[in-house]
Amino acid sequence: MTAIQDADSRPRGTRLPRLARRNQLLGAAQEVFVAQGYHAAAMDDIAERAGVSKPVLYQHFPGKLELYLALLDQHCEALVAAVRTALESTHDNKLRVAATVDAYFAFVDDHGGAFRLVFESDLTNEAAVRDRVERVAETCADAVSKVIAEDTGLGQDEAMLLAIGLTGMAQVTARYWISKGVAIPRDTASKLISTLGWRGISRFPRRDETPAG
Repeated sequence: MTAIQDADSRPRGTRLPRLARRNQLLGAAQEVFVAQGYHAAAMDDIAERAGVSKPVLYQHFPGKLELYLALLDQHCEALVAAVRTALESTHDNKLRVAATVDAYFAFVDDHGGAFRLVFESDLTNEAAVRDRVERVAETCADAVSKVIAEDTGLGQDEAMLLAIGLTGMAQVTARYWISKGVAIPRDTASKLISTLGWRGISRFPRRDETPAG
């Protein structure tokens, strides 16, 4: 995913290409939403942070919810893409587990705190937000479950349950690691969790193989 540009320091009113302006507004909105949460954030704050007038902001986004959803969509898509890339990066399942876990750690360790919008939103009572948050979890788990089912011969429901367990573990531990400021380097933390995950999932052998020791 292309990183969202921080709100720049151009004077108010400077004209930008539409896509560049949109990215600038999303960058400003992310900073405000992450710092204040959805309910406390105001369009005035976002316009001020972006260095534009409110009419300019409303030209791109008709309201605060639409702006929030656009930002949420961007980061949900980024997480799904990262998980899929991790799964496709190797045919070695031990390395696949490590890459997938690290995708979650990398996600929380980047994007200016955007993981809080995806995993810790204060707007999950809004159906459009709740649907996106649930969908990103299910989409990532579904991608993992397909690999598990293909390699182990387990049924779809069993594979999905295992995938939910693996991705849930990665997400929760990554969030704990970043939020608590745990004094463990990211690579070390990610490896600890992937080792735990691999020791569990490797007990389900590939077709025609014996369980791993």
